[in-house]
Formats: sequence, structure tokens, C-alpha cells
Amino acid sequence: MKKLSILAIFLLVIMSSCAVVRQGEVGVKRTVGKIQEKPLMEGAKLYNPFISTIIKLPVRTVNMEVRLPLPSKEGLTVQSEVSILYRMEGSFAPSIVENLGKNYEQVIILPVFRSAVADVSSQYFAKDMHTGQRAVIEKDIKKLMDAQLKERGFVVESVLLKSIVLPAGLTKAIEEKLEAEQDAQRMEFVLNKERQEATRRIIEAEGIRDSQKIISEGLSPLLLRFKTIEAFNKLSTSPNAKVIITNGEQPLMVNGEN
Repeated sequence: MKKLSILAIFLLVIMSSCAVVRQGEVGVKRTVGKIQEKPLMEGAKLYNPFISTIIKLPVRTVNMEVRLPLPSKEGLTVQSEVSILYRMEGSFAPSIVENLGKNYEQVIILPVFRSAVADVSSQYFAKDMHTGQRAVIEKDIKKLMDAQLKERGFVVESVLLKSIVLPAGLTKAIEEKLEAEQDAQRMEFVLNKERQEATRRIIEAEGIRDSQKIISEGLSPLLLRFKTIEAFNKLSTSPNAKVIITNGEQPLMVNGEN
């Protein structure tokens, strides 16, 4: 019985002295308060639980969501929800644990983000955060964060402005401006259509005028004489009885019957 107890205690010690560093993690070994400079990669790691501990940190991409007010260029406050996608470089893990601790998000990531977002957003008008300028703002914030975090072992992959809530008065003003722009575009469309229709009518009138001019110029006295003779010939061959009055130039039928 005593041997079984000793064996159980031995197995418990062995199990408690083994740590598993999983995929997407990196381990940092601390022995008697001293941080081992070389990080521990994936796999099972043996250590002395009485004098050492293994701290595991994520090296996969982390999504940190932050709600905060953004100052604008005109002095307004815009409520926002922002996602920060970042990851830790595994080789920096021992230095991060030693200098920043495990709570590095609150110690450095969030303060750097708040500073960067305030610097960038204050250069833009509130309406810009709700338009195509949003992508430019995101890139500028990321660039500022990279400049301060990269040398500490953090890589900022993206900064995403997920939602922007403008002040009520500004939102109404933007909507009214958009409506006015749409009305102006509709009016411009109508005016262009009317101009095209007027141009079409002018071209049609010019065509009719030119056609009539050509016809009138082509009706010479000889042609009219020829057409008159043709008409007399057709009347003379007609089997119907008719009364024709003529001045010798043009026939005029005033009565006819079968």
C-alpha cells in the first residue's frame, strides 16, 4: 500500500512537471524568477515545477474589439467600434513577458491604439469617417501603431472601423446634402433629355425644309408640262365617263359616273 502511494505521488510529480505548448502558442520558461531567453516552441516540455514555471502566450492572430469616441477635425465626437487584428512574434515572447507581463494588451496595445486613433481621426472631418475616407483612416492608424509596436514584437495586421455613429444633427445634414445632390442629378438628366429632344426637332425641321426645297427646285415648267400630259393620257384611256375642265395646262375633273 505504501509503495502504491509513493508511485502515485511520483506519477503526479511527473505529470505536473510536463507542459504542452500547443499550435498557435509559444512558451516562456521562468526559473527562480529568471526568464529563459529562448522561447519554447510547440510540443511537450519538461520542467521542475518547484523552481520553474512555463508561461504560454498566443502567437496566432488576435482580434481585440474596442469601443471609444473619436475626435474629429471640426471638434465633434464620433462614437465608434474598432477591431484591431494583431499577432505576437514568437521570438519576442521572453522579452514581452519580462518587460510587459502577460497583460500586454492593456499595458501597451490599447494605449498605443488610443493615441494613434486620436492623432489620425482629429485630421479628418466627421463625415469623412462615414465615406470612402474610412479606408484611408484605417491605414493611417495601422501605420502609426506599427511604428510603435513592431520593435516590441507585435505585428498589426489590420485596423477596422466596424461601426461609426455620427451626431444626430450631422447625420441629418449629410442626408439632406445627399438628397439635394440626387435632386440636382435628376434635374440635370431632365435638362439633358430636353436638350437632346430640342436638337432632334431642329434636325427634323431642317430635314423637312431641305426636302421641300429640293422638291420645289425640281418642279420645273417642263416637268409640270410632262406630268400634265401623263395625266391626260391616263384620263383618255379610262373607261369611265367624266367631265373635265382644263385650261390646256392642267386637267380638272369636276364630275364623273360609271
